[in-house]
Amino acid sequence: MIGSFNFSVLPKIIFGKGKSAELPKLIKGYGDNIILVTGKESFQNNPEGEKIVASLKDNGITVNPVIVTGEPSPAIVDKTARFFREKEINCVVAIGGGSVIDAGKAISAMIPDEGVVEDYLEGRGDKTHSGKKIPFIAVPTTAGTGSETTKNAVLSRVGPEGFKASLRHDNFVPEIALVDPMLTLTCPPDITAASGMDCFTQLVESYISTEASPFTDALAQEGLKAIKKSLVTSYEDGTDVDARTGMSFAAMVSGICLANAGLGIVHGFASPMGARFNIPHGVICGTLMGAANEVNVKRLRATPGCEVDLIKYARLGLLFTGKKEGASKNYYADAFIVYLNNLVELFKLPKLAQYGIANDHIYDILKRADCKNNPVRLSPADMKEIFMKRYK
Repeated sequence: MIGSFNFSVLPKIIFGKGKSAELPKLIKGYGDNIILVTGKESFQNNPEGEKIVASLKDNGITVNPVIVTGEPSPAIVDKTARFFREKEINCVVAIGGGSVIDAGKAISAMIPDEGVVEDYLEGRGDKTHSGKKIPFIAVPTTAGTGSETTKNAVLSRVGPEGFKASLRHDNFVPEIALVDPMLTLTCPPDITAASGMDCFTQLVESYISTEASPFTDALAQEGLKAIKKSLVTSYEDGTDVDARTGMSFAAMVSGICLANAGLGIVHGFASPMGARFNIPHGVICGTLMGAANEVNVKRLRATPGCEVDLIKYARLGLLFTGKKEGASKNYYADAFIVYLNNLVELFKLPKLAQYGIANDHIYDILKRADCKNNPVRLSPADMKEIFMKRYK
C-alpha cells in the first residue's frame, strides 16, 4: 500500500556533458548584470572556469565576482548583500561546491531584504523570511551536497560557540540547476572522496528515513546505483567522464531525496562537529558512515517491528556486494557495513581526533547530535559507540 507523502518544488534541471555552455543564454533570461559566486581555488584551478567567464563577457554580461573560501558564514552573506543591494543585480550565479552554492543561495535571498541573515536561520533567529529573492542559478563543480536542488542554505560560524544552521524557504530552490559533469573533472581525489561520501550518506539516510516515500525510494535507488558504478572509479581516475557523470547525477538526486525524506544520525553528528571544529563536512559523513549504519542495524535487530528497515539494509548489501547464493537478509545487511568500512580505508578517511577533538568535547557533541528521521531511536550509549568507533 502506498501511503501519503509531500514532494517539494524542484528547480529547472539542465543536466549533461557540456551543458555549461548554455549559461549565458540562461542568464540573459533574467538580465545582464550578475553576481558570480565562486570558490577561490576550485574555480581558478578549473580550466572550464576561464571559458565560462569569457563566454559571459562575450555575451555582454556584467560579472561582479564574489569569492567564498570555506563554509559560508552569516557575515560574508550580509556583507555581500549590503554591497550589492542598490546595484540592480538581475541574477546570482554560483559556480562551485556545496559551500559556494549555499553562499549564492543565501546572497540571492538577502539582497532584497534589509535585515541580517542570522535572524532568519533555523534555531538562531525568530524572523520568517518573505521568500523574496534575486533569481539564482546553481552550477556545481563537485558531486556532493546536492545543494543545487534544495531549498536551504547552510551557514556556519565555527568555534566554541559556533553553529551550523539553515536559511530555508520554498522559494530558495534555485531557478535553474545547471549540472555539467565536465566541471568536476579537475576535482582532486580527496575532495572527490569526501564529497562523494556526503552524497552516498544522503542517499542512504533518505532511503532508510522514517519520512521516506515510494517516490524518494525510487530516486534514492537510482542514485545509489550510480554511486556503485561511479564513486570508486571517479576517485581512482578523475578523468573518467562516465564516472564523473554518474556522480553528478547521484549528487543531484541526493539533494532531491534529502529535501523530501530528511536525513539521519550521520548528519545529526555532522552539524555539532562542523560548528565547533574545522572538519570538512564530507569527511565527517564518510568517516562515520560505516560505524553509524553498523549500530543502526544492531539496534533495528533488537527492536520489534523493524523488518521493513532491515529489508532495506539487505537490499543495500545486495546492490553493493552482489548476489550470493543462499545468503540471508542478515548476511546482506552485514555485507553492506563491511563495504562501507572498506571505503573508509580506501579513501584514507581520518579519525576524528585528528581535527582537535579532545575527550572533554565528546559529551557536548553527543548532547547536541540529533537522530531525527533515523529509522530507529538510538540511546546515548548507541551514539557514543558510533562516535568512539571513529574517534582514535
